[in-house]
Amino acid sequence: MIPVDNGVAPAWRFNPLSVAEAPSIWAIHVHGMGGKRAGTLRGIPIARRLGLTSLVVSFRNDGDAPPSYDHRYSLGQTEWRDVEAGINYAISNGAECIVLFGWSLGASIALQAASLSPNSSRVAGMVLDAPVFDWRTTLAANARAAGLPRPFVHLGFTILRSKALRWVTGLAEPIRLDSLDWLARATELNKPILVLHGEKDDTTPFEASKKAASLRPDLVRLVEFESEGHSLEWNVDPEKWERSVEEWFHGLQLAGASPEQAAAPS
Repeated sequence: MIPVDNGVAPAWRFNPLSVAEAPSIWAIHVHGMGGKRAGTLRGIPIARRLGLTSLVVSFRNDGDAPPSYDHRYSLGQTEWRDVEAGINYAISNGAECIVLFGWSLGASIALQAASLSPNSSRVAGMVLDAPVFDWRTTLAANARAAGLPRPFVHLGFTILRSKALRWVTGLAEPIRLDSLDWLARATELNKPILVLHGEKDDTTPFEASKKAASLRPDLVRLVEFESEGHSLEWNVDPEKWERSVEEWFHGLQLAGASPEQAAAPS
């Protein structure tokens, strides 16, 4: 049970396969919108084999953690604070560096946490599955798929950003879409990122991930999958998903890695 703003949020902790000594590298797994912690369990086996302690966190309004006062998702704008609480827990239990695993909305939350956390220096990198790099791109794509006219989409963005129109959305605070746009803010990215994304994602456009990789080829590695639907990359090809994570992780050459990790092939 992890202390958060409005109470305590339940989390699952998974120790690595070898527990000969307390591991200094932790993985924190963050699920997506409308999902539960169980959705991130696909990332646990490879994290355990890599010698990481895994923490699967819950966050406000997901049905497990305490809700926010407005009971509304804020697209990562506030949820990152609950992930920060998980980071604090990990550090207090021996974590020296942390890898964030984010799925869909969880990826957006991870990006915010890596940027805003007072412990950002502890974040060694991020594994992002079907990530939301820019909410305008994602919301506009979903609106087009639903057949909404473009003026309605832009009106929706205006309402989300408006403090005066919070009575429409029920949000306690307007959504600062610019601060959640990591395509426009690509120069501010400063952590290695592995992106795992299906080319035919029908919810979060693959093109946004492709653009992020082209804007920051020094930090963002994109692995494409042929999966259809959203956030089903592991389901379609778990071997490729886990191999990609393993190769990327060993490329980090983290200080404090176990002898087994250091000896593993890159």
